[in-house]
Amino acid sequence: MPFYSEDLIEEVRSANDIVDVVSGYVKLTKKGSTWFGLCPFHNEKTPSFSVSRGKQMYYCFGCGAGGNVVTFLMQYENFTFPEAMEHLADRAGISLPKQELSEAGKKAADRRSKLLEINREAAKYSFHLLYTKRGERALSYFHDRGLTDDTIRRFGLGFSDVYNDDLYRYLKGKGYSDELLRGSGLISYREQKGAFDKFWNRAMFPIMDYNSRVIAFGGRVMGDGEPKYLNSPETEIFDKSRNLYGLNYARSSRQKGILLCEGYMDVIALHQAGFDNAVAALGTSFTSGHASLLKRYTDEVYLTFDSDGAGIKAALRAIPILKEAGIQTKVISMNPYKDPDEFIKNLGAEAYKERISKAENSFLFEVRALESEFNLDDPEEKTAFHRKIARMILRFPDELERENYITAVSERYHTGFENMRSLVRAEGTRGGIVREKQPLKSGIKKPEKKDGIRLSQRLLLTWLIDEPDLFPVVMQYIAPDDFTDPLYREIAAEIYQQYKNGELHPVTIMNRFEEEDKQKEIAAIFHEKLPPFSNEQEKETAFRDTIIKIKKNHIDTQMQQSTSLEKYQELIKEKQQLDMLRTRKLL
Repeated sequence: MPFYSEDLIEEVRSANDIVDVVSGYVKLTKKGSTWFGLCPFHNEKTPSFSVSRGKQMYYCFGCGAGGNVVTFLMQYENFTFPEAMEHLADRAGISLPKQELSEAGKKAADRRSKLLEINREAAKYSFHLLYTKRGERALSYFHDRGLTDDTIRRFGLGFSDVYNDDLYRYLKGKGYSDELLRGSGLISYREQKGAFDKFWNRAMFPIMDYNSRVIAFGGRVMGDGEPKYLNSPETEIFDKSRNLYGLNYARSSRQKGILLCEGYMDVIALHQAGFDNAVAALGTSFTSGHASLLKRYTDEVYLTFDSDGAGIKAALRAIPILKEAGIQTKVISMNPYKDPDEFIKNLGAEAYKERISKAENSFLFEVRALESEFNLDDPEEKTAFHRKIARMILRFPDELERENYITAVSERYHTGFENMRSLVRAEGTRGGIVREKQPLKSGIKKPEKKDGIRLSQRLLLTWLIDEPDLFPVVMQYIAPDDFTDPLYREIAAEIYQQYKNGELHPVTIMNRFEEEDKQKEIAAIFHEKLPPFSNEQEKETAFRDTIIKIKKNHIDTQMQQSTSLEKYQELIKEKQQLDMLRTRKLL
């Protein structure tokens, strides 16, 4: 990953006005000094997505999404940080430093570039053939499957000729060497036969990476040849365990979650029906690499596999992999049809949308699939089935989650909640997984107090951003170290330093934090509005109380930690002086 200095990041950011960039994606309306629109990160009918030109930040009061112009592109376009920087730099006409490569690195990069060129040329050629006399059979195949010419063009579908050296001769004519063509995976060699095409007499499906670069192909034979479906071998630019068909479109979909299919045609049919969030694994079982890739774009996946035995097995293999990656998973039923393509042809997009809304929880799907392994009319097998479910429930580390699944399972199989919970505890104890929980003496868990100190610290930061004229007053009593929340202390230190330097730019503070949750919190603080005050006296009281509360908390914390009598006496004196502040006018 290239390294960019803080100065360069700030130069690129400041050259791209956030309102101008965001308005290219979201329709914004100005209200006062802030722009508002419908949030692109969650579904809403009333605009709660705000963009501030003064602060160069965005924040959604509905879902909490927030950040600067770089963060916006990373969230909306699913760009990596370098990709967002490159996009914004190009937009502003700024040249980014290129990372110096070794001689070997330059050769490898040049080779990869050539392989991508070869694949791009092959895709263009196969698309061209599809609309010639030679490609009639493949074009009819696509049309018979219900695909429109727009969809064919969107996915770059094509045809490989019946002559098994047609593509080889075409690419040689473009000047590519035999060694490079062999490395592309498109051309095979045999000592007696020489060079010949990997794909011939097939309907072609170009496989693109998330940046829409052609990296490989899939092909369906036209006729009775074997294998029916053929995929490119792995190459220097194609790792099938780390790429997903259709992800180049699905990654920027605004629809909820991602639909995970089994085949190319399912993905294409779903996209054509309006479900542009569909992807599929590429001729291989679903892997942890696929799950990691999906995790970059979503926290929720809907499995829409074939309804036959093989499809059920594939779903059962994918579920634990997705869970391990931290992705919530649901399963869409295709019954009475085999796959999404067949389902949509017969029942339409609205029926499929309804199936999504009724998708089954993945754990309950696993339990239902397990039923077929037991004869539930036999008491012994029924007990074994219930024990197996109990062990499955123990996968969940959170007690509340376990309780919820115990409830769901006991209702579905009429076991009784207490019976199933006892069984789960017994299986957990037997496996050394859970301990018997000791109840509180009172039998009642006391509710946690709301953190009023943290709220006061947050309020003061908002006050300083909204009314920087208050700095001289605040600095007399509050220092950054008085903020006990680590994040708020860092923010306060930055704000104080900026004020001392004579300039206050909240967005540059956000640049110092890479973690998304911290950026959201900072955006929330800087977009928060102070409570409405009915008069100046009320504002004065609230402002004074906030300062006293923060300072008193800091003194109390130090007194608890102090081991020096001298230091303790100093803190008592500070506390006494703080009491005098209650009668002093601050505003």
